[in-house]
Amino acid sequence: MTLNQILYFQKVARLENYHQAAEELYISQPSLSRSMAALESELGVALFEKKGRGVTLTKAGKLFLEHADRIAGDCDVAVGKMQELSSDGGKIDIGYIFPLAGHYIPHKVRKFLNQEENKNVVFNFWQNHTPAIAEKVRTGELDVGFGGYLKMDDMEFFPLSAQELVIITPKEHPLSEMQEVPLVELDHYPVIGYESASWMGTYAKYLYRKYQVNPNTIVECPDEYSIVSLVRENFGIALMPQTDILLNADGIKIHKIMGLEIYRQVFMFWMKDRYRLPAVERFIKYMKEQQADDANDTENVSKIYLKDIVNF
Repeated sequence: MTLNQILYFQKVARLENYHQAAEELYISQPSLSRSMAALESELGVALFEKKGRGVTLTKAGKLFLEHADRIAGDCDVAVGKMQELSSDGGKIDIGYIFPLAGHYIPHKVRKFLNQEENKNVVFNFWQNHTPAIAEKVRTGELDVGFGGYLKMDDMEFFPLSAQELVIITPKEHPLSEMQEVPLVELDHYPVIGYESASWMGTYAKYLYRKYQVNPNTIVECPDEYSIVSLVRENFGIALMPQTDILLNADGIKIHKIMGLEIYRQVFMFWMKDRYRLPAVERFIKYMKEQQADDANDTENVSKIYLKDIVNF
C-alpha cells in the first residue's frame, strides 16, 4: 500500500466516479482502476461496487475511508510541521550548567523569543554538568550546550561570559574580614567542593595541582546552590566562580584571590558537521551577536583561560 493509493482511494470515494477522479488526479482512468484493484487485492476486500455509471463505497470501503482520512490528515500535519521547522518555528533543545539557570539562560532566551522572527520557536531546557551536556549534544538529543571547555575536535566551542573565581566563607569566620584571601588558605580549613564528574570539579583539581594547594575537601556538591548553603552553615569554605547566585546570597563573604586572576569561562558549543534547523542557526548567531559588545574582554580572558585548560 502506498500513500498515492490512499489519496487515489479518497478521490474516488468522494466523487464516486473513476473518470472524474482520474481527471482531477491527472492520471489515466485505466491506471487509476489498476491502482484501486491492487489496493483491494492487498486488503482482501472490495472497497467499491458499481452504481449506474459510477461507484459507491462498500461497508468495508466506508470503514477504510475513515482510516484513509486520518492517515492523509496526519501527513498534512507532518508536512505543515516540517515547513514550520524549515522557516521560523521549531524546537531548540539546549543544555546548560547550573550557574546559568538563575538569570543568564532565561534572560538570553527571553530576549531571543521577543524577536518577531522567533515567536513560534519553542525551547526545551536541561541542566547538568558539562561532560553530560556534551554527550547529549554529540548524540543529537541537544542542539546546543553551555558549559566549560572540553577538548573535542568534532565540536565547535564559542566563548561567552567569563566569571572570576573567588573564595567564599561564612560571615563569622577567621577570614571574613579579609578582602583578598591567598589561595593557600584553602589548606587551612575544610573545603566544600564540586562533584568530581563535573567540569568545575576537574578544573578545581587542576588548579590545586598547579598552585600546589592540597585542600581537605569534606564534601562534593552538584551545584553552586548547594555549596553556598553549606558554606553559610559553616561547614567550610569554597572556591567557586563569581556567579549571579552570589549576588543575592546572605550569610557569606566573598573574597578575591590574592595575587591571582583565575577565571571560569562559559562556552556555547555544538556539533561541527551536523544539519541544524534554521531556528537553531538563528539562536547560535544571536548568542554570538550578544557577546559581540564584550568581544575584546572575552578574547583576553579566553587566552588566560585556555592556557590553563590545554591539558584537560
